[in-house]
Amino acid sequence: MHELAEAIRNKKVVIFAGAGLSMNLGLPSFNSLIGKLAEELEFDPELFHMSGDYLTLAEYYYQVKGTLGPLRSWMDTTWHSGNINISESLIHKAIVELELPAIYTTNYDRWIEKSFDYWKKPYSKIANVSDIASAKEGQTQIIKFHGDFDDDESIVLTESSYFERMNFESPLDIKLRSDVLGKTVLFLGYSLADINIRYLLFRLQKQWEKAGNDKTKPKSYIFLARPNVVQEEILRARGVMPIVAETDDPKASLQNFLTELLQEAYGKKLDA
Repeated sequence: MHELAEAIRNKKVVIFAGAGLSMNLGLPSFNSLIGKLAEELEFDPELFHMSGDYLTLAEYYYQVKGTLGPLRSWMDTTWHSGNINISESLIHKAIVELELPAIYTTNYDRWIEKSFDYWKKPYSKIANVSDIASAKEGQTQIIKFHGDFDDDESIVLTESSYFERMNFESPLDIKLRSDVLGKTVLFLGYSLADINIRYLLFRLQKQWEKAGNDKTKPKSYIFLARPNVVQEEILRARGVMPIVAETDDPKASLQNFLTELLQEAYGKKLDA
């Protein structure tokens, strides 16, 4: 915790935020998305769910419908329900207060941006190459690594778009390589069952090896809601230190971790 807090004070930490961060707000899971796909395609939801993962099923939806527009609109509306009060999320408040140089997220929703808006902290959102050019110095950059609801073309939802995303050759990938060199990466809201995070960790490790800096790179960390001895050992071999939740409540554990980290880094107390 001490090394991580010191790196935060020195503006040497980049966060990667996954679906678990949004789930803490009560957002629908990808099972809900698959149910919507089944409904739109007039499939039995259970049978459709067994036909592939969400990437494959979204690819099928696109092939049948010819567009993701209506689905993207539904996701935008559903993921931004008026029932969510961002002011009550101490997790998001802590992330804002950490004053990080960059936050990468594979989430499509705008709740990280909305939290910066609510607590009146400046930021630059980056979803495409033009956003990179217009980003302001000295502001936290929020990089939508799998796209943003404001730009249909940026959304990584189908299997094809995911494979293209994993080429790691887009302008956002080049930016990522630049941002993580010499910095600690903190992963939040990811399950080790998620191929996204496992592949991302592998590619980042290969990047360090290629640069010849693997032995001198800063430590990186991942917050895990549940222990997994096998995966934890693999993570350590790739230079990523697991921080395992202390309770069975993932939301409370993440909130406590970020609260303690903020206190250690800046001496700030996080009040509701």
